[in-house]
Amino acid sequence: EVQLVESGGGLVQAGGSLRLSCAASGFTFDDYAIGWFRQAPGKEREGVSCIDSSDGYIWYRGSVTGRFTISSDKAKNTVYLQMNSLKPEDTAVYYCARGPCSTGWYEVGMTAWGQGTEVTVSS
Repeated sequence: EVQLVESGGGLVQAGGSLRLSCAASGFTFDDYAIGWFRQAPGKEREGVSCIDSSDGYIWYRGSVTGRFTISSDKAKNTVYLQMNSLKPEDTAVYYCARGPCSTGWYEVGMTAWGQGTEVTVSS
């Protein structure tokens, strides 16, 4: 069974940091890109970042570039999202997903989703 399990969300003050984890199981980790979407209250879900471990390709949405860092640990089948300098507008439920990265990180292309982890940034 394909599973993506997120952890690491929580409440943090603006300017603080959090690290999200996405533990993958049930498939060959290197065969797929994995990354993150987020959905803020009342807004559509949007792509945040993705990483393709097979070739090292990484993508970030513009608003998180320079603040967020995505990485993967093949030994642990886990993808991380280090989030620094958090802003209130980063408040959202963050979802881990599996799908193509280098051709565009879009919901329609995803083939597996995690259950989400909530991130709240207070001002």
